[in-house]
Amino acid sequence: MAADSDPESEVFEITDFTTASEWERFVSRVEEVLNDWKLIGSSAGKSSPEKGEYTSGIWEEKSKDINFADFKFSITHHYLKQESDEGDGKEEPEEDAFPLAMQDLLCMNNDFPPRAHCLVRWYGMREFLVISPGANCEAIISESKCNLLLSSISISLANSGCQVPMFVQIQQKWRRMYAGECQGPGVRTDFEMVHLRKVPSQYNHLSGLLDIFKSKIGCSLTPLPPINIAIRFTYVLQDWQQYSWPQQPPDFDALLGGEVGGVEFGKLPFGACEDPISELHLATTWPHLTEGIVVDNDVYSDLDPLQAPHWSVRVRKAENPQCLLGDFLTEFFKLCCRKESTEEILGRGLAEEEGKENSDISAALSKLTEPAAVPIPKLSVSNMVHSARKRIRRHRRIDESPLSNEMLNSILLYLFPDAAVEKSSENKNDYPLLLPFPCVQNLFSHLKSAPSDSLSYRLALCVCLVNFYHGGVRAVAHLWQEFVLEMRYRWENNYLIYGWVRHRMLNCCIERKRARDEARKTTDGGKERERKVSGGCQNGRFGPESVPPATTASDSAREVGKSWESWSDSEDEFFECLSDQEEMEFPPTAGEKGGAKDVSKAKPEGRLHPHGNMTLINSGEPLYIPVTQEPAPMTEDLLEEQSEVLAKLGTSAEGAHLRARMQSACLLSDMESFKAANPGCVLEDFVRWYSPRDYVEEEVVDDKGNTVVKGELSARMKIPGNMWVEAWETARATPARRQRRLFDDTKEAEKVLHYLAVQKPADLTSHLLPCILHAAILKLKEEESVEDIPSVKKAIQQATSHASKVLHHPSPDYKKLEDVLNQLIAVETVIARARSLKAKFGIGKGEKGEDAEELEKFVSSLLEEPEVAVTGAGRGPAGSIIHRLFVTRAEHPLTPPCPEGINVPDFPPPAGREILLRTCVPRPAPYSKALPQRLFCVLMRDEFRLAGAFSSDTSFF
Repeated sequence: MAADSDPESEVFEITDFTTASEWERFVSRVEEVLNDWKLIGSSAGKSSPEKGEYTSGIWEEKSKDINFADFKFSITHHYLKQESDEGDGKEEPEEDAFPLAMQDLLCMNNDFPPRAHCLVRWYGMREFLVISPGANCEAIISESKCNLLLSSISISLANSGCQVPMFVQIQQKWRRMYAGECQGPGVRTDFEMVHLRKVPSQYNHLSGLLDIFKSKIGCSLTPLPPINIAIRFTYVLQDWQQYSWPQQPPDFDALLGGEVGGVEFGKLPFGACEDPISELHLATTWPHLTEGIVVDNDVYSDLDPLQAPHWSVRVRKAENPQCLLGDFLTEFFKLCCRKESTEEILGRGLAEEEGKENSDISAALSKLTEPAAVPIPKLSVSNMVHSARKRIRRHRRIDESPLSNEMLNSILLYLFPDAAVEKSSENKNDYPLLLPFPCVQNLFSHLKSAPSDSLSYRLALCVCLVNFYHGGVRAVAHLWQEFVLEMRYRWENNYLIYGWVRHRMLNCCIERKRARDEARKTTDGGKERERKVSGGCQNGRFGPESVPPATTASDSAREVGKSWESWSDSEDEFFECLSDQEEMEFPPTAGEKGGAKDVSKAKPEGRLHPHGNMTLINSGEPLYIPVTQEPAPMTEDLLEEQSEVLAKLGTSAEGAHLRARMQSACLLSDMESFKAANPGCVLEDFVRWYSPRDYVEEEVVDDKGNTVVKGELSARMKIPGNMWVEAWETARATPARRQRRLFDDTKEAEKVLHYLAVQKPADLTSHLLPCILHAAILKLKEEESVEDIPSVKKAIQQATSHASKVLHHPSPDYKKLEDVLNQLIAVETVIARARSLKAKFGIGKGEKGEDAEELEKFVSSLLEEPEVAVTGAGRGPAGSIIHRLFVTRAEHPLTPPCPEGINVPDFPPPAGREILLRTCVPRPAPYSKALPQRLFCVLMRDEFRLAGAFSSDTSFF
């Protein structure tokens, strides 16, 4: 073991001094990135950027992470995408041409771009690289680290031959401090920066900054080459008190305090509650000046804003201003996320019945033991609801109700305007259709909403208003409870619900019930019921039934105006026909016991009229069309429910048979009506009337040689186990008036009312959300038509399309709906900003002419562009208004007074001053190349920044 370990102990550690250090690896990684992005070689030869291209052009960037040891950096390439980029590489630039960045230092086409990277504004470059610390890394504050990074990028640029300037972000990020370098053939530009909190007094004017610039470039030539100067002063207007915001919040008390006609109450509020424009920034620019033309020192200044040749304006928009429509929609949307039921919100009523509050439990036990009969009240859904309604209203105190009676009556009158007609009309069953259905470009169909004046639409507006202004979710629950009670009241009293789109089924039930009650009134005058031939019911209207030959004139007189529905029991709402007593009253008919003789003697019932010249096959009697039941109406919800049930039966033979039986209820009813109207008929007779295609006729020659027409059932009807054959064999000769109802209006109405009653406020708002979005879009369209803003039109179309796609899903995604909501709120904000600017610039006061058109164009440009030039500067129509705004500010009482003898200036001191100095001089020696030099100066109240780009000749120095 010892011998084996001895050689290992003799191995010495070998240090490879050729291994690259972390610094060298960092330099190498930077060079790799430059090669990957193809930034190697000359960048000269491109044309100068067009005027304003830095603002209107497209800026792109790409980033990559690199490491210096365990310290993370990010290198980012910023560049202006130009159309001529692809063809520029084919042209061979001059051998000693300056790099593109040096050419941009002297370009004057894009001074003071309103929207660009800060390095673009300070140095005027269209392409550059930035190395900055990673997201969670500390800032580069140490001077030695800054120098190490600068030397690294210098070596990388020299090794790769890259002519794109590269910067390193130093100090804290909020200071926006950068140092960098750009290298070209025999030339180099150093980018340096100074950032101070306060402006030194000796450099608070142009003359002091010129001294800094001259001393920095250190040019010994006499006379000194001319220095080009560009100056921009920015004035901020914040005092808008003298221009009151024109938007007034709606007076809800006035809308609901008196008569509510639905004109104002049915509209969503609109507009911002505060001024959406917080500040106006006026930039006065002197673009081309030279030293000696203008004087600006600590004693005197020629820089009067009214004399500036160029004015430009930008507005600062308030962040998320409070808007009425947006607030209403947001609060309404929040209701969709609530989980409480109506009972939980309003509180459960007392369980005791009326008169039992003080009873002792022994009394309840004695009731059970007493032999006396206990009166049992008539049990029906209506009676139960009536007692429940009494308990709700008895136990809910007036002061506890979220909505006052006056408010509730106003809302219900708005929802049901025909109620006013009910009180004044003598015939309470005939009401005019008060709610028309205007359609705006079929918007409601795209959004799966309701027409803009339907009951659903109005209910959505009421819920939105009540939720926001009159008690929130408790008020919504109260309103919904009263709404459901109103629905039941209308069902019980046969009042149609006009404009109710969501549940047309309830109106169908009311119509059937009204028809039955009307028919019952006509029969109540007699001492006993007459169950004879009844009138037909076609589409809810009653017509006389054709009288068979066997009846007398007196019989027919009593039969006119009756429907099969009129024979329902007047005492039992759930009465079904075909009781044992009825079967005894009427003789057996076709298909029952009694044979052919009984069939031939059977009395026909439920006839409408003969079916052309067609006769029965066996007896030769005329074939009569029977009075049949109308099929049960189907709503979209019922169709979906039925489809789900049928789909669950599967594709097996049993499932298919059961599915066919479920769908044959209407067929069986029609067969029974046909048998009652045509005694002695056969299946072929029924098929000839009901489905003529399933009865095939052809000409054949009989035994005597005569050509006769012979018919038979189709092959489909002859299949063993055919559903039609089975239904015909089981069908009894029963007229429609004595059949089991295909559509039980009482049952269906109770289903609808129960569905409404169990809806939570969250369910209600989810159902009404499409209507609210519909109403919001209509409101935005209405307001936009007044302002005529192209971008708003496009935004509304996009929001409508987005909402349409989201709402067509069975269960909409609330996150996507929230995005639609934000789009609508953004549109409202833009319109409010447009109105604010128009009010401040006096647009919309009836003035016409060139000035008015120019002002409208100016205001619309302010909404679309980051900065807008003022035509005519201070002497144009817009400039005059802006000047007046500043003068009015100076005269406002809230402005601090000036000492006596000193006039208040029209403009306040500039909030920011930007001075750009440029020249082209040889550095560092008089015989060096003449290279571009640039100094950008920013002077603000709490900031002083100098961003210099100084070029040197590295060949002749």
